Amino acid sequence: MTYKNLITAIKLPFCKDRQLYRYFYSVLGFYPNHIELYKQALMHKSAAVKKPNGKQLHNERLEFLGDAILEAVVSDILYRRFSKQQEGFLTVTRSNIVKRETLGQIAVKMGLDRLLQTSCGHQNHNSYLEGNAFEAVIGAIYLDQGYKQCVKFVKEKMLKPYINLDKMAYKDVNYKSKLLEWGQKYKFRVVFELLSDGKDETGAQIFQSQVRIANIVCGTGTGFSKKESQQMACKSTLAALKENKELFAQIESADLASQELNRETSAQPEE
Repeated sequence: MTYKNLITAIKLPFCKDRQLYRYFYSVLGFYPNHIELYKQALMHKSAAVKKPNGKQLHNERLEFLGDAILEAVVSDILYRRFSKQQEGFLTVTRSNIVKRETLGQIAVKMGLDRLLQTSCGHQNHNSYLEGNAFEAVIGAIYLDQGYKQCVKFVKEKMLKPYINLDKMAYKDVNYKSKLLEWGQKYKFRVVFELLSDGKDETGAQIFQSQVRIANIVCGTGTGFSKKESQQMACKSTLAALKENKELFAQIESADLASQELNRETSAQPEE
């Protein structure tokens, strides 16, 4: 325990937020200097508090800052860890680490979700709410403790217990590429269709896509971007092809029927 943390621990019995200080110490590995920053980091916009000056207090600005700090820290770690890899490899690996789904899962494992304040339930798309809150906490650490503490937190509290860097770096699953390769192998045309583009109860942009093969809907997916929704649709399609042995036969039959119809149409004389 550092000298500063020791002094804070001695003062804790006389502090009104002592339970919260102890909780943050167990999660972060240090006592906050300015605990209000961390309270704000865990306050979703839906539960915003209006300040005396009329401005709303929530975590979006801290999330913006934390997103940039986290990318910088992870980029530095990957640059040093994988010294022989090219930029593309580092970019993909970093993207897998800092994506909302990964951060949301880590936030839950850390227990940060227990302190997340929101007026809407965060069972749906929880990775979005909790992933953003995780980034906001990084922003709070930066303002409260500085960049070095952010690096220490990411290394010791995020990566070391929850992420196997080597495993994540060399396991990049691209469901869309896999499905397109499958389509090329069997000479089936894979079509992607955007079903909807709207917002959920938290205001997050939500996309829904579906996959059609030989005019048969084979899978649907939802995501926070068009690309992510297509990836999820491809993932469900690949799972359906694996689990439902009859689906391939249906696709093959529909494809043959389509080819036959095209031949008949092209064979008809022009009027």
